[in-house]
Amino acid sequence: MRTLTANRTTTSLLAAAVVLAAALGIAEVRPPAAPAADGPQGTTRAQVERTSAVCPQPMQGMSGSTTYTAFTPAGGTSGAASGGKAVLTEVTGGADGGSGDKKDTKDKKDTKKDTKKDAKKAPKAAAGPRATIDKPGAPVTAKAASGEDAPAVTAVADGALAPGFTVQQTTTVSDSRGRGISGLTCTAAGTNFWFAGASTGKDRADYLDLTNAERQSAVVGVTLYGPDGEIDTGEAGDITVPPGGSVSLLLSTLATKPVADLVVQVAAHSGRVGAALHASDGSRGSDWLPAAAAPAGTVVIPGLPGDLTAARLVVAAPGDDDADLKVQLSGPNGWFVPAGNETVHVKSGMLTAVDLGALTRGQASALRLSPSDPKHNTPVVAGLRVDRGKGAATDAAWLAGSGPVGERADSAENRADGSTLVLTSTDRAARVRITSTGSAGSTPATKELDIPAGATVSLAAPKPTGGKGVFAVTVETVSGGPVAAARILATTVDKVPMFTVQPLRDDRSTVLVPHTVEDPAILTAG
Repeated sequence: MRTLTANRTTTSLLAAAVVLAAALGIAEVRPPAAPAADGPQGTTRAQVERTSAVCPQPMQGMSGSTTYTAFTPAGGTSGAASGGKAVLTEVTGGADGGSGDKKDTKDKKDTKKDTKKDAKKAPKAAAGPRATIDKPGAPVTAKAASGEDAPAVTAVADGALAPGFTVQQTTTVSDSRGRGISGLTCTAAGTNFWFAGASTGKDRADYLDLTNAERQSAVVGVTLYGPDGEIDTGEAGDITVPPGGSVSLLLSTLATKPVADLVVQVAAHSGRVGAALHASDGSRGSDWLPAAAAPAGTVVIPGLPGDLTAARLVVAAPGDDDADLKVQLSGPNGWFVPAGNETVHVKSGMLTAVDLGALTRGQASALRLSPSDPKHNTPVVAGLRVDRGKGAATDAAWLAGSGPVGERADSAENRADGSTLVLTSTDRAARVRITSTGSAGSTPATKELDIPAGATVSLAAPKPTGGKGVFAVTVETVSGGPVAAARILATTVDKVPMFTVQPLRDDRSTVLVPHTVEDPAILTAG
């Protein structure tokens, strides 16, 4: 009997050990990944394992064409995820099983035009993924569906494809009603977006595109700020975007009269959406407005071309305080104050627009707005329209306040003889590493560059050797202070020079996670 009892006891203890081993064995069989880098005390920096982005419905009409270029940098830190893939898929769902929805913002007083009549048509159903990427280290391109009904696209990467995954969308249109090259970096779905530099003026046709890639409906409010304050937008404060659907709003349907300069805020009351705003100024050019950085006391707008012929600054102070701002440009030797445009005053809840003229005078630059009185740090949102060319051969692009490149930023689409990098050291001197990566079979090109404190350096993107087609560019901060950057992509259509500018922002390839330890007590407590 004792022997039997002992055997039973031993068996029970062994079983308990097996349970504990099963619970704790994962850490032993598959040890915790080594941290990518140390973060603040009590945290570890680890690589992300999933990245997603939303690309809006292309504004290409019947004559234009749109390409998507997706890229994940090669390499990674120890402990990075392996395997995985990235897929670009058309958004073709909808609340009624259709492919999208167009919001009618016509109010009860009939003071606004019917958005359904002026909005793009709903996209058609998709045939399948536009592109699939199986390994990092080379850009992959895909074309959008042709015609004005091309749908929005979602891009999702996991595993080894997730860290630094970037998608850029570029549309070329030669139609005189919307001529130009329109580019943007597709952004993650979110709950709050700002766009500075929109308009409902006479010759403008600006559209706000809202895409919901989630499985639940999203309710979104759209707020317009003009020179006289917030504008009544009627039902635009409560727009439902169905799951897997898109809503495209013509901004002129949201205002009772033309407004030359606008700042647009998109806030999701429930759910998340991708938001993008496209500006079209007829034959004078068109482009996507990059989403501006959240309101802040100091704003840096990178990527001003040296040969711009006109610039218009739009600044809003959405809070309760007025803003008095100092205007500075970054040149080859540091920050300086442009003559005649030293300061800008913005009233609370309103915006101010200022024509700055051809202020760069042959030198690529960045523009900085900072408090005239450091003790009065009023948050503002800012954007800048820049024009190049004269007469009939003109084009326009829109820039926005942007954060630094951080550890690393990526530009997925670059072309030989058409891509220019504009890099600004916003504070202390900095050193950056630029790497260009082409298609399979090409050899990457790498260059390190020193940027003096407060200075801007402009250079053609280095080209990889061998390979064909587009190439990707990665900018890494090696040492020194923060760097703001942008890529200018230029081309010629019907003998008219065209360009688009996208800021290079931190690719968020890593996240901070708290340190953890294995504690068997949590399995045996109580």
